[in-house]
Amino acid sequence: MYANSRPISSRQIAPHVRLREVVLRHLDADWQRQPSAPGRAAFEALSPRMSHPRLILDAGCGTGGSTFALAQLHPGALVLGVDKSAPRLAVGQRSIGAGAAPPNAVLVRCDIVDFWQLAARAQLRCERQFLLYPNPWPKAAHLMRRWHAHPVLPSILALGGTIELRTNWRVYAEEFAAALRLCSAAVELAGFAADAPLTPFEHKFAASGHALWRCRAVVDGLQFPAAAGRPASA
Repeated sequence: MYANSRPISSRQIAPHVRLREVVLRHLDADWQRQPSAPGRAAFEALSPRMSHPRLILDAGCGTGGSTFALAQLHPGALVLGVDKSAPRLAVGQRSIGAGAAPPNAVLVRCDIVDFWQLAARAQLRCERQFLLYPNPWPKAAHLMRRWHAHPVLPSILALGGTIELRTNWRVYAEEFAAALRLCSAAVELAGFAADAPLTPFEHKFAASGHALWRCRAVVDGLQFPAAAGRPASA
């Protein structure tokens, strides 16, 4: 992959002024969206695997390369790679079919928002969640399209575990950290060197000279702000 990636361009150079307001509103609301029929079918088909004691979620896994890398790093866990793109997942499925993928890696075609909602309703618990292909949406007007300011945030938090987000946009990482701190999460936010990149994008960003940012937080037993009106998560 060529080292020709452009840095993210945005007039927003600091966390959004409405971030706290938007996050608290989502934490205080029961999102009425219903998962799609294909999402429900995909989740139901996966249900027999959900009893594994150690589940790791690779949200928006693309071709599954990051899922396979995580499966090698965590051989005792079941690593679920979820993506809605059939063409991208087909690349990873060919590796699985050829026996070239770790046996503890599973690729699932499902809209990630559907998956988060359904997993939360099923009280699924993850040991780790990885957001390695975040959706920066750099225009300030698109704040609510970013995962940490999206209505699905309570479902993400309900899955628990350690969440790790990686991005090449500092503002995105800072916002993600700020959103989790609103729930009293202990957050680690720092730049990092992609010595062992988990995704092709991470490799390309590093080769293009971009600064890379990593946010990690344990989201088990979070205390939602009093203003949000919700009890601690299970």
